[in-house]
Amino acid sequence: MVYIAALPYEYELPESSQVALVVIDMQRDFMEPGGFGDALGNDVARLQAIVPTLQQLIAGFRELGLPIIHTLECHLPDLSDCPPSKVRRGKGELTIGSEGPMGRILVKGEPGNGIIPELAPVPGEFVIHKPGKGAFYATNMESILQEQGITHLFITGVTTEVCVQTTMREANDRGYECLMVEDCTESYFPEFKQATLEMVRAQGGIVGWTATAAQVLEGLQQWQPSKALV
Repeated sequence: MVYIAALPYEYELPESSQVALVVIDMQRDFMEPGGFGDALGNDVARLQAIVPTLQQLIAGFRELGLPIIHTLECHLPDLSDCPPSKVRRGKGELTIGSEGPMGRILVKGEPGNGIIPELAPVPGEFVIHKPGKGAFYATNMESILQEQGITHLFITGVTTEVCVQTTMREANDRGYECLMVEDCTESYFPEFKQATLEMVRAQGGIVGWTATAAQVLEGLQQWQPSKALV
C-alpha cells in the first residue's frame, strides 16, 4: 500500500489498484486569447497558469506508462447531440454552433475545439468527445475504464467547478476513487475553484481527495515499482 499526502486525509493506492490521469477540456476556445472564453470577458491567463504543472504531471504519467484520458466538450456539426436548452442558455450573442473567433463554438473538428498544443495527446492516449459537462454522459468513458481495469482516477483540467467537478461526481457515484489535482485545475473565478476543492473533500472526502501534482508524482514513483514486483 502506498499513501499519497492529500486532503482530507491520505489517499491510498493498494498494489491491486490501477490508475489513470483524466485531463478535462484543455481546449483552445477555453484557454487561449481570442477564443470563446476570452470573447465572453473571462481572464484566460488564469487557466493558462496551470499548463506548466499539468505538463509535468502528464510527463510523469507517460514516463511510468500509465493511462491518460483527454476530454473535449463538443458537439456534432448539426448539433443533433446538443439539447436546445444548452444552446439557449446564457442568452449571449455567441452560443454553441455560432461562428466564433476560432470557428464554430464547441463544434467537433473546429480549430478552437482542439486541445492546446502544449498538452496535445500522443499515440496510445485516449481522447473522449463529450456532449455534456461530465465525461461519462453519452461517451465511452466507463467502457475504457473497465477495459483498462482502472480503479483510481487523478482528475485535472478546466473548469474546476463545472466539467471537472461534474466528472469527479459522476466517477464517485460509479465507485472510482477520485483525487482532484489542485494545481492542475483552474476556474475563471478563483472563489469557485476554492469552493469546489472544499466541497469535494468535505465530510471525510464525500466526493474524493485533493492534492498537489508534486504529491501525486511522489506517491506514484513509490507505487509503480512496488506494482512491478507483484
